[in-house]
Amino acid sequence: MDIRRRQDALLRLLRRNGTATVRELADAVGASRRTVLRDIGALREQGFAINSEPGRGGGIQLDPGSMQTTARLSVTEVFALLISVAAMRAARSLPFSDLADAGLSKIERTLSADKVRDLRQLLDCLYVGQVSPRQDVSDLGPIDGTLLPAFETAFLQRLPLRFRYLDAKGVRTVREVEPQAMLILPPLWYLVAWDGARDDFRHFRMDRISQSEVVEGKTFRRRRVPFEDDVCPYGAMSPNPA
Repeated sequence: MDIRRRQDALLRLLRRNGTATVRELADAVGASRRTVLRDIGALREQGFAINSEPGRGGGIQLDPGSMQTTARLSVTEVFALLISVAAMRAARSLPFSDLADAGLSKIERTLSADKVRDLRQLLDCLYVGQVSPRQDVSDLGPIDGTLLPAFETAFLQRLPLRFRYLDAKGVRTVREVEPQAMLILPPLWYLVAWDGARDDFRHFRMDRISQSEVVEGKTFRRRRVPFEDDVCPYGAMSPNPA
């Protein structure tokens, strides 16, 4: 677990439990007592009011009123929240959509101008639709968690993306493509990219992509991606687009 995720986990534990010992926190995040104490110190420097009470019954406490004035969410994290909500809405399984949109709106209002700009560019590449009932999804697998950050960098900086791909026939290849869009057809997620080797667009199922990395040193141009009539851009299907 990296530093950011570990510190976020510590904050969640303290918010939920009220009080916890250093040992309990260390066991929960899989770190040493020294590492947890160092993280607690770093969180205090970031503005969180975290108190320590020695002796039996004491421990580490987070002041319930301790809030940061600026969000710690990255553009990728906000984008992940937005596309998750978009996927659930497209699948017609978002019963509390108004509350979800209100929460996301509050998060977006805390973003800096440069983060808002990047988020808009990412949302501009997001398309949603409904999967065909004839589509076989029995082999659906997990999506590599590193793919979205790699896609963000590749798309915003117009850099090619290289990855290993397992096609429907079980053939493994290494592909280098120009990411152009993300297509969500719940429960399937696709990376839509221009494949220079084939001189055409290709749809790559994201659960079949692994070991993705951004290719530095050369940029590409944005292309207009052709989609079917039942596929729409994120802003067209969302009541509150960013």
